[in-house]
Amino acid sequence: MFERILKQIREKIRRRQYVMTLHAEEEMSDDDLSIFDVERSLLTGEIIERQKDAVTDEWKYLVKGNTVAGDEMVTVAKISPTGKLVIITVYRL
Repeated sequence: MFERILKQIREKIRRRQYVMTLHAEEEMSDDDLSIFDVERSLLTGEIIERQKDAVTDEWKYLVKGNTVAGDEMVTVAKISPTGKLVIITVYRL
């Protein structure tokens, strides 16, 4: 359903055109996830939901994928006005 945006997300990961919020880094640490887990989940996962941010009015996407070890996780991300991928938060399922 969101193939075009998923393709953009994957291209941003491959080109290292992304930033992590402090919140995402904290959640990554809390859930014992690495940046490799986040990258893998975005490169191989699927968009399961789209949400509109109430404050910025931007679309954000929930991508469900697998960690390097094969565990399920979700990454919440958006494309910023500057064109970078912003990883908002991550969590294990």
